[in-house]
Amino acid sequence: MSSAELFPLKEDFSDLHHLTENAVCMILSSCEEKGDYSALVRVIGRLFSSAEALMKSFRKDEAVATGDREPSPNTDSCGEERKRSSEAAAADSSSSSSPTSSSSAAGGETADVSVDICSVRRVYRKLLAVPQVEAALVNALIYLTPNVELDLEYLDAYESNPDYLNIFAIVMENCNLHSPEYLEVALPQFCKAMTQLPVGALARLARVWSAFSPAHLRRLMETFQQLITFTVVSNEYGGSNLVNDDQTVVAATQCLKVVFYACILGGDVDVGHNDADEDDGETEELSLHELLGEEQLYRKGPRVDHLERALGVRPIDSVKPLLPFEDFVNESLNEVLEMDKDFTFFKVDGETKFSFQSCPFILSVFTKSQGLYYDNRIRMYGERRLTALYNMVHDQQSEPFLRLKVRRDHIMDDALVRLEMISMENPSSLKKQLFVEFEGEEGVDEGGVSKEFFQLVLEEIFNPDIGMFTYDDETKLFWFNSSSLENDAQYNLVGLILGLAIYNYCILDVHFPMVVYRKLMGKRGTFADLEDSHPVLYQSLKELLDYTGNVEEDMSLTFQISHTDMFGSVVLFDLKEDGEQIPVTEENRQEFVNMYTDYILNRSIETQFRAFRKGFQMVTKQSPLMYLYRPEEVELLICGNRKLDFEALEKAAVYDGGYSKDSQIINTFGSQGFLGNHSLIWGGSEEAVPPVHHRHRQGADRRTQTAQHDYHQERLRLGQAADVAHLLQHAAAARVLVQGETEGATAEGHHSRQRIRYAVKCDELNFYQNGKQKRRELHNKKQC
Repeated sequence: MSSAELFPLKEDFSDLHHLTENAVCMILSSCEEKGDYSALVRVIGRLFSSAEALMKSFRKDEAVATGDREPSPNTDSCGEERKRSSEAAAADSSSSSSPTSSSSAAGGETADVSVDICSVRRVYRKLLAVPQVEAALVNALIYLTPNVELDLEYLDAYESNPDYLNIFAIVMENCNLHSPEYLEVALPQFCKAMTQLPVGALARLARVWSAFSPAHLRRLMETFQQLITFTVVSNEYGGSNLVNDDQTVVAATQCLKVVFYACILGGDVDVGHNDADEDDGETEELSLHELLGEEQLYRKGPRVDHLERALGVRPIDSVKPLLPFEDFVNESLNEVLEMDKDFTFFKVDGETKFSFQSCPFILSVFTKSQGLYYDNRIRMYGERRLTALYNMVHDQQSEPFLRLKVRRDHIMDDALVRLEMISMENPSSLKKQLFVEFEGEEGVDEGGVSKEFFQLVLEEIFNPDIGMFTYDDETKLFWFNSSSLENDAQYNLVGLILGLAIYNYCILDVHFPMVVYRKLMGKRGTFADLEDSHPVLYQSLKELLDYTGNVEEDMSLTFQISHTDMFGSVVLFDLKEDGEQIPVTEENRQEFVNMYTDYILNRSIETQFRAFRKGFQMVTKQSPLMYLYRPEEVELLICGNRKLDFEALEKAAVYDGGYSKDSQIINTFGSQGFLGNHSLIWGGSEEAVPPVHHRHRQGADRRTQTAQHDYHQERLRLGQAADVAHLLQHAAAARVLVQGETEGATAEGHHSRQRIRYAVKCDELNFYQNGKQKRRELHNKKQC
């Protein structure tokens, strides 16, 4: 910086063409002496509204040359961020030199910017302490952003000068961006300009932000979240006015995506340990969907996220992000989002219409499940159409549904044979809607019979006598038996059952550790996964890594390990060739832990899990499941929410039909354990409960309904309620109706709420006779 810029000759500082921390301090001192801040306001308004001036402001090289540093309460945090930033840049340069690294897709750009971020933060703190400056910053941003947007869209400003990214780095350090002054005009325009940045620039910005502390990242996240919420609550959506068409919400969501990936990059990431996907065995022949012009609805292959590819990291790679993923969910947006239309944009009009499913981090599990529901139903209807067309062409009758007829006393064998035949002869039939029939029993499967089928099959599969899985009494979880005598077809069946349950929207009573769901989504088990699946082994290996004494002499361990098989025999395994002769030392103990972990979680069960995953992917391979969901959300989708607050349900209940909380039937309903007994309500075990969301929102009347379950016209089989008939015998004419509401979409597809109803009618006891208990009685009589 020249001396003229450090000590401007003009009193109005009109010869100052860009800002430095020293220049701002000098102007502030001059204004304080005069008691007039008009000169400062004019300088801020002129330079902050100029893209050229901002690009040259607060440069690191100038700050070092002029000693532009001063003590600050945040000096330590800035030093930590500089260290992390340099580490990120070094990692980026080393990864870009690797031929297998996908981070090179960002064009080999540096992960840093030429702006001194800490200097910018100190300047903002000083400027925002002056009340007159706030309005100047707002007006400058309003004037700046349209010009920036045009430069990026038509002049390729970033490609011409990568320092153009400095503008966004400087503006986003303003800690008042979430205030009302910015939310109406300035910040929406800025977000729209930011979306014009090329993918490489967004990836570079994500790397810059990944070096920030969690507190600074949270401020960035809350700024965009505040804009989304403010815009949503300020508008009414419905009919032709969709939130997908709101440019402010869409732009803010796309900006939030950059912060989301910054949180992943800045946290603990495991980009390795990936299992190769199974070959689909697809042919080059045109499918019938392609011949009918419906290939977009039934397109195959994973969806490509360009930012994700440029960064070379996926949400599934995140071990521990800087901010919890749950913080990125925006409840206000989820309430107004019409998933039926958003799904159409996601599948068909992705190039012209924005779908929030392209940014799944902002969606709740409940909203995602609606999108998955539409995808599954469309595939079911598609299979029916193809079957009808096939029948017309070949003049024969083919089954439009996936029908399984099984015997109760041979349910495992019947299910295995039938599903194996279908998967070999016509795997696409697995995409048809499931209908189950028990041999010798009458009844129409409206969901309850399928639910019972899944439960009985799982009871058989997880029976310790069969030996397919081992059970841990401490964790209450099942794990694959590495010495099982069952063939691959049995494990393939288990995977098929899980896939069919998701596809047919059925909750299962399954108890797997989280690593199983991570492995289902393509990751291999690592040492951190042992804490959940094998806690005793995890603690032992952790103590080995933390041991400060002589590992070789005190531990006497070698690279040969032992474990007990299902017959109680000790099995020895060499982690390395001649492992018995290789001692574990302080130098190689990390290698020992890694190889031990890999054997327990991957190699020892490789055959069983490959068959299990293959069965699961037979049903879910082409669905958006892997793209939309994280492992913990897949578990929630399969097993349901295991923690339900029935006390909150009872307190929020509103009674109709002349009933009150003091009515005898209501007291009986709760006192005899109906509300607290999950297995009575759902016909499953106590923990097999569908997900119920109790997220509260301001200004909303949270009520809960106990009436007919009308979630997307999918009724819960009332036959499952046969077990609770004795609770209601004294009220033959009574009808209990507890009304309430839960989040979702109405039958008309509007954005308000989805009503979920559960009806318990005593006058429907005759219908209950088709339930599980009655069918078992008939079956026992037949056997006699």
